[in-house]
Amino acid sequence: MASVSCRGNGPVQTSAVVVLGGSNRNAIPPPSPPTPSISPPATALCEAIAPLCLDRELQADQQAKEQRLRQAVHVLNTEAIALGNLTKLYETDPIAREGFSKSVQAIARQEVTKGKLVIIGVGKSGHIGQKLVATFKSLAIHAVFLHPTEALHGDLGIIGSNDTLLFITYSGKTQELLLMLPHLDPSLPVILLTSHTSTETCEFVKHRPETILLPAPIPETEKSSFGVSAPTTSTTVALALGDALAITAAKEIHSCVASVFATNHPGGAIGAAARQPQTIRDLAVLWADIPPAVGIDGESLGLDLLRAGYDSPTGWVRVEGSVVCPSKIRGLARQDLSLRLEDIPNLLVSRAQMLALSSDTCLRKARAMLESYQSSPTEEEVACGPDTVVAVMEKGEIVGVLEVGKVLRQMRC
Repeated sequence: MASVSCRGNGPVQTSAVVVLGGSNRNAIPPPSPPTPSISPPATALCEAIAPLCLDRELQADQQAKEQRLRQAVHVLNTEAIALGNLTKLYETDPIAREGFSKSVQAIARQEVTKGKLVIIGVGKSGHIGQKLVATFKSLAIHAVFLHPTEALHGDLGIIGSNDTLLFITYSGKTQELLLMLPHLDPSLPVILLTSHTSTETCEFVKHRPETILLPAPIPETEKSSFGVSAPTTSTTVALALGDALAITAAKEIHSCVASVFATNHPGGAIGAAARQPQTIRDLAVLWADIPPAVGIDGESLGLDLLRAGYDSPTGWVRVEGSVVCPSKIRGLARQDLSLRLEDIPNLLVSRAQMLALSSDTCLRKARAMLESYQSSPTEEEVACGPDTVVAVMEKGEIVGVLEVGKVLRQMRC
């Protein structure tokens, strides 16, 4: 600490530092002490922090997603309700039921007379018509599409004297269709797929009173459902009813629709699935492939039959007028090998003991019949077990055989 003399007084003590030999400089004041922190009053409100921009974008995306799905579900639900109402209509309404039955009869009749189904429509109804033509053709029902405008410009010649006409118009008063009517043979059967449930309200029927009415109404207009009159629900019910007509007519015309479809649709995944066995003939061993076993008759021993079965390419053995199936040959017990064939119970199956089924019987139908035989056989029916022999018949002749168990196993696959 320096001591400085002051005139007239004693020495003054100071904290200044005197640097000897240094230059004169302005004194630098010492730093100020820090300002003490002050807390806000307890009653003061804190302002909310604004959400991040990313959170707002995620919320907006989620809302847009929910809106899209709500709209989609609304459309699906609306069309599902319409299909439910259509189902109920054909369960209860006499006009609809009568019209559907007559439509199927007309289509089935044309197949007998070598006619065809001519489907006519314009706009979205025309597109539905073209899809139905494809469905009918795949089910081996001859069908063609005719555009009404083209019909009036030369294509009327496609209509034959044995044809059936199917018009599609939701309104029942499409002008392009009405203009065709005066130029059509009055004797041709005409089916009208329309929204009208009564002939009295339909303009088309007023021009062609003998028309078969095939109603396809919807509970409310598309404008009411979706805010726009775009054909949606109406085309859905029209397509569904057309499909019902095609499948029903095909089942009335063909004994095995699946077999016919497999023939007409060999391509793609559907064709691959359709190439699976469809009728009992597809599963059967041909009768011609089971020649009579040489040197074996009812007097032969079980061992002889076992050898013949081993040598048979099909596993079946014909013994004179009877046949032995592979499962019974495999089931021969040791003691059976030394017995005569005619002494082994239920071994030889004569034609009278076989279950006879037509060769074009569908596997699904055959299974239902065989299961009914198993569950509740009558006195007239042959006892039906897995090794029961089915005779596959064509024109009164056996063309093949198979075991009941093979049919049942095939349908479980």
